[in-house]
Amino acid sequence: MHKKLIQNLPKVDDILRNTGLEKLSSTLPRNILRDAIRCAIEEKRALILSGGAAHRMVDADDANAHAPVFGSELIVDAGDTNAHAPVLESELIVDAGDANAHVPVLEPELKMPAIDVSAESIIARVHCLLEALYAPSLRPVINATGVALHTNLGRACLHERAGAAALNAAQHYSTLEYDLETGKRGSRNDHIEDLICRTTGAEAALVVNNNAAATFLCLAALARGREVVVSRGELVEIGGSFRIPDIMRESGALLREVGTTNKTRIADYAGAIGEATALMLKVHTSNYRILGFTEAVSLETLVGLGRDRGLPVIYDIGSGLMVNLEEYNVFEPTVPESLKTGVDLILFSGDKLFGGPQGGIIAGKREYVDQLKSHPLARALRVDKMTMAAMESTLKSYLDLNTAKREIPVLHMITQDADSLKVRAKGLIRALKKSCPSFIADLEPTENRIGGGAAPDAVLSGYAVRLAAKGKSAQELGTMLEKLPVPIVARIKEAHVYLEMRTVTENEAETIAMQLQKMEQNG
Repeated sequence: MHKKLIQNLPKVDDILRNTGLEKLSSTLPRNILRDAIRCAIEEKRALILSGGAAHRMVDADDANAHAPVFGSELIVDAGDTNAHAPVLESELIVDAGDANAHVPVLEPELKMPAIDVSAESIIARVHCLLEALYAPSLRPVINATGVALHTNLGRACLHERAGAAALNAAQHYSTLEYDLETGKRGSRNDHIEDLICRTTGAEAALVVNNNAAATFLCLAALARGREVVVSRGELVEIGGSFRIPDIMRESGALLREVGTTNKTRIADYAGAIGEATALMLKVHTSNYRILGFTEAVSLETLVGLGRDRGLPVIYDIGSGLMVNLEEYNVFEPTVPESLKTGVDLILFSGDKLFGGPQGGIIAGKREYVDQLKSHPLARALRVDKMTMAAMESTLKSYLDLNTAKREIPVLHMITQDADSLKVRAKGLIRALKKSCPSFIADLEPTENRIGGGAAPDAVLSGYAVRLAAKGKSAQELGTMLEKLPVPIVARIKEAHVYLEMRTVTENEAETIAMQLQKMEQNG
């Protein structure tokens, strides 16, 4: 039975000549198409040899499916125990002509399930494999977690104008490093430096590829081989195991810890200053808080000490808030107010509360920024034209703070009042009750966090749709939502699925309703 079915499998060249592949043959490289056909045939062959046991094949509609690796890895020798078969989960693909190959023996009373070895079935499988291969890995999702700066989902979303600016820069030649007035080479930093200075109050500015890079550049350029004084309570670790002591060591600067975890006084800093001291570093604990029996030195006080001793003070503010949001229960220092203390340099992320693309923004006094610009690492850490375009557009929103709150998505999400979220939730519930009877949707007041290592103690009152599906657990429903054409990433807590309205736009709420309606219709 095995041998007969295997002999009936179509040949690769026969499939290539089949009229069912005419459209693909005219649009895809021949080697890609050939590998997909070979993969589909080998899947059938392995299925036959396994006695028809179920194998997981890539479904083009399965958003979590992994496209197989086409090429020489596909055909696996049964004698090679280290062979890797990307298509199958547990069975080796064996050579039917290999006498030593192990073929599963079927029990006499068991009948092999019918296996379609027609050319049409191979072609259908080829279409699925190629759809999975060419489907984008980086896909848009609906963030229904309520976490505005969800690191795993890409942190801050850009506003439409910033996104359009990045796309325009990507698709065309540009004046990235060309001065049209002089006809000579320009600097990419010129496109955003004046805007950063205007919106923050700094004398000069520079953008690198993230805030860790900004810290690294400052330490390498200003403190290599010398000591940097920092409070023990500010030796932070952020996502990805980035630690201040580690980055300091790699930069060539020498860490000089002062104070204790919960208490650091100005006398601790003063007592640590010596001939080897290059600068003092203050790090805002933007992703945690130390409460209780604590004491910390204010930025103003530390800047005063630096001025008295002739030492620069650098402030890593982290999240980069530009607008005072205390009325929304967000108590974070802002960049413009911090620069008014006279701090020499301030460092912050572009894709957190600033609401722009990923980047590390360095702003402050010109004498120090100029040193950073001329350091060899500045070129290694520079941003590309798409980031520069999106950053410029985001900065222009900050020319008017009310405009910034309205246009920049993360600020708009934070400043939404609970009543508007309640209205959105009720609208979604009405739509689901009307067209999706197998889903149970209820209104639930909730509390949201900002996320992204920003404002860890900020709690925002909001509303969510508590969603349930008949006969499905919360985990099962959550998985179903993530497999939709536009995946919905929900919050699952205490056996319930919540669709948080703070991070779901009006258009996305409509998309959720339409997708669940289609799921309902498809059973």
